[in-house]
Amino acid sequence: MMSLIMAIVFFITLFMGMPIFVCLLIGCIVPFFVVGDIPMFVLAQRLFTSIDSYSLMAIPFFMIAGSLLSKGGVSKRLVDLADAVVGWLPGGLAIVTFLASGFFGAISGSSVATVAAIGSIMVPAMLAAGYDKYFTLATVASAGYLGIIVPPSIPLVLYGLAANTSVSELFMGGFIPAMMLIIAQGIYCIYYGKKVKVKQTPFTLRNTWDSFKKSILALLMPIIILGGIYSGVFTTTEAAAVAVLYGLIIGVFVYREINFKTFYEIMKDAVVNSSVLMMIVAGATIVGFIMTREQIPMMVSQAMISISESPVVFMFLANILLIIFGTFMDAAPAITIMAPILAPSLGPYGIDSVAFGVIMVVNLGIGMITPPVGLNLNVAASLANEPLDVTMNKHLWIYMTLAILAMIVMMVFPQVVTFLPNLLIK
Repeated sequence: MMSLIMAIVFFITLFMGMPIFVCLLIGCIVPFFVVGDIPMFVLAQRLFTSIDSYSLMAIPFFMIAGSLLSKGGVSKRLVDLADAVVGWLPGGLAIVTFLASGFFGAISGSSVATVAAIGSIMVPAMLAAGYDKYFTLATVASAGYLGIIVPPSIPLVLYGLAANTSVSELFMGGFIPAMMLIIAQGIYCIYYGKKVKVKQTPFTLRNTWDSFKKSILALLMPIIILGGIYSGVFTTTEAAAVAVLYGLIIGVFVYREINFKTFYEIMKDAVVNSSVLMMIVAGATIVGFIMTREQIPMMVSQAMISISESPVVFMFLANILLIIFGTFMDAAPAITIMAPILAPSLGPYGIDSVAFGVIMVVNLGIGMITPPVGLNLNVAASLANEPLDVTMNKHLWIYMTLAILAMIVMMVFPQVVTFLPNLLIK
C-alpha cells in the first residue's frame, strides 16, 4: 500500500515539473501520513542516518576538485594534448572531444561538468574547422557521459554504497568500457571526417611533447587518486580530499587561473549541488526502506526468475528498465532508486555486482543524451546558443546506437568489466 501511494505521488509531482529531490521527499513523506502505521520519528531518523556517511563525503570533494581543475585551466591543456595525439586523423577534432572528455572524466567524475568544460572549448573550435553544428553538438553531448564512466565517478560511488559493492573495484571496472566507447565513437568520427573532409591538425613529435609537458600536472591527478586508492594509501573519501588539495595548488600557484572570486563560485556551486544530491540520497533511502518493508525487491527478483533463469535475459530486461528510467531522470537518483531493487536479484543469477554496476552507469550515461530530459543535450545546446532540437539529430542517434551496441557486448561478456578488478585487486 505504501509503495503504491509513494509511486503515485512521485510520478504526479514529477510530471508537475518539480525537481527530482522534491518528488522523492514528498513521495516518501505522504505514505507515512496516509497509512500511519509507522511513527514519523522513524522517517526523520532514517533521513538523517542515510546521509550521515563517511563514504558520501567523497561526492562533494570530487565535485570541488573537478571544478577547481575545470576553472583552473586544466581542460584547455587536456584538449591540446588530445589534439596533438589524435588531431591528425580524419575527424580529428571530434575524436579529440571524446579523448579529452575521457581525460577530464578522470578528474571531475561528472557528466554535465565534462560537457561544460570540454564543450566550451571544442564547440567553437569544431565549428571554425568546418564541422556542421548538428554533428558538433551531438559529439560534445555524447562525449560528456564519459565523465561518469571513467573513474573516479560519482554515480559509481553511489552504486557502491547502494549495492554494498567495493568502490575501488567499480572504479577499476570502468576503464575498459570507457575505452570501448571512445573507440566505437571514434570510428564514426573518422567516417564523418573522411566524408566531409574537415580540417586536420598536422602531427609533430615536438608539438605532442610540448602539449604533454603542459598537461603533465593534470594527468598526474587521476594517477595520484587511483594509485592511492588501489595501493591502500588512502580511502576513496581521503582520495577525494587529496584531489581538492591538489587541484587548489595547481589552480592557484601553478597555472594561477583561480582567484578568490572563482574559488567562492566553485565552493558555492559545490555546496548547492552536493545538498541536492544528498537530499536525493536521503529520499531514495526512504524509498528503499518502504519497498524493503513491503518486500518489493524480493518480488521483483522472483518475477525476474519466473520469466527466465538466464543471466543474459535478466541483464537485458534490467537494462531495458534502466533505459526507461534514464530517459526521465539523472543518473544519481536513478541509481539510488533502482540499485536497491535490482541488486538482490544478482546473487540468484550469479551476476557480478561490479559488472552490473558499471553497465548500469553506462546505461544511465546513455540516458543523459536521450530525450526528453537529456541533461547533456541541454548543456551542449546552450554552449552554441542553439535550441535543444539542434542536438537531437541523426549523428546523436548513431552515437547512441554505437554506445548501446558496446553496452550489449558488456552484458553478454561481463568479463570485459571484471577483467581489471580481478587482475589487480582481487
